[in-house]
Amino acid sequence: MAFGGRQLQVLLAGVVVILDQAVKMAVRSRMDLYESISVIPGVLSLTRVHNTGAAFGMLNGADFPYKTLVVGLVATAAVSGLAIYAATLDASQRLSRLGLALIIGGAAGNLIDRIAYGYVLDFVDAYYGAWHFWAFNVADAAITVGVGLMILDILGMGRPRVSRAV
Repeated sequence: MAFGGRQLQVLLAGVVVILDQAVKMAVRSRMDLYESISVIPGVLSLTRVHNTGAAFGMLNGADFPYKTLVVGLVATAAVSGLAIYAATLDASQRLSRLGLALIIGGAAGNLIDRIAYGYVLDFVDAYYGAWHFWAFNVADAAITVGVGLMILDILGMGRPRVSRAV
């Protein structure tokens, strides 16, 4: 049996998880919480922060019983739903399939953090002056690229164009 589309999706998601966790392991072992290392002065730093909330730090400041469990269960349901949806995509939807693999891998990488540590480790800090974008990680970057690929697929890019009779 040839290595096909579904196997490639699983492989890509797995590579994202492994890369994400390897980089986070390096950050955890080398940086203290809130420690910052300038990469491009005035634009980009590596700054270790912990996100106990959801995407973009939503619910980060909220404190309620079993927060880690609730956020983890929602993330698990989301990853499961995405995997089920990915299995329904037609082979011609290459960009969506690629995008979903990146999203699933990224979501799984962040879910591992939530389960193992009770937070997601973020460390890429892009900023200009006093304005800071949300800190993010490899998993978040994969999710963002994955969503972009799915949008391109929805817009019809990346698919063969078929001439239609008028």
